[in-house]
Amino acid sequence: MATKDEDAAANGQEKTKKRRSVSRSFPAATFEDALLVPRAIQKYAAGQQVRRLTLFDHLGKAPSSGHSRQLVTNASRYGLIEGNYNSEHLKLTPDGAKVTGPGTPPREKRRLEFKLAISEIKPFRELYEKLQNNRLPSKKVLTDYLLDNGYSETEVSECVDTFIVNAKQVGVLKTLSGAETVVPIEHALEETPAAPKDQISGDGFSDAKDSPPPLSGPSLLSPPRSGDSSESWDTTCFYITPIGEDGSEHRQHSDLFLRHIVEPALEEFGLRVVRADHIGKPGMITGQVIEHIVKSRLVVADLSYHNPNVFYELALRHATRRPTVQIIQRSHPGLTG
Repeated sequence: MATKDEDAAANGQEKTKKRRSVSRSFPAATFEDALLVPRAIQKYAAGQQVRRLTLFDHLGKAPSSGHSRQLVTNASRYGLIEGNYNSEHLKLTPDGAKVTGPGTPPREKRRLEFKLAISEIKPFRELYEKLQNNRLPSKKVLTDYLLDNGYSETEVSECVDTFIVNAKQVGVLKTLSGAETVVPIEHALEETPAAPKDQISGDGFSDAKDSPPPLSGPSLLSPPRSGDSSESWDTTCFYITPIGEDGSEHRQHSDLFLRHIVEPALEEFGLRVVRADHIGKPGMITGQVIEHIVKSRLVVADLSYHNPNVFYELALRHATRRPTVQIIQRSHPGLTG
């Protein structure tokens, strides 16, 4: 007869097995994020086949790390590269070469971006076909639609977030008459120039959007170094947000908002964005966190999920009477109306 400890161990093993068996029906990153590896192949290997270890050496990343493996997996799932995280070599697909290549006409590049980022990813294609020529409904409506079509409850929230970011990137989610609307790809193509720009930069990329991210130097995500002067605080924005553990819904939400809303909005003002987990353990309100709350030139507070730490940190910032911006996800657990 099994003991209670043996039963608990068996149940734990069964739960672990179930967790491992769950896989996303879509890539675990936005299309923009998945472009890092193919763009690097284009830059460092002139678009040719390259050894995986050599490529990640150029990128300054450990090829065997979980993050590097995920970068390769995402690029492969979007149809941008051939090979996986165990392959000796990585190679651009024909579509991946055109999307990242300097000579592809903008309209053709946009068409391929839509193909790879939306139409060839089953849940994204289904959302696009349902929403085409309609206003974007609340996130809850979209997650319910995916649930009704057989998708797992553990993936639908992230799936909707990723779809929305991809749709904006490829030009099929636009603001029309004050409302976010999903437009036909033909509409997006008509607004895209047919011919490439006259000027192409010396590194082979047609514009800043096509260039790979810098591999060294200051980053928007980098916190101020210890001993920085007041000038550093003048160029810092502290992002107050529910973070959560790696892979959690809160972390996925925070990463999406950070990369695709907060950073792009503040980059033109020369502000670098710092999040609490870059200066300490997620969930801990340390002296460094308080210092960033008090001294940063700007604070952006994400009120999604009604997180107690976020409210506390926001109250500290309000006490300073310094510039603060509050944002919230339009539909999230606990938000009604």
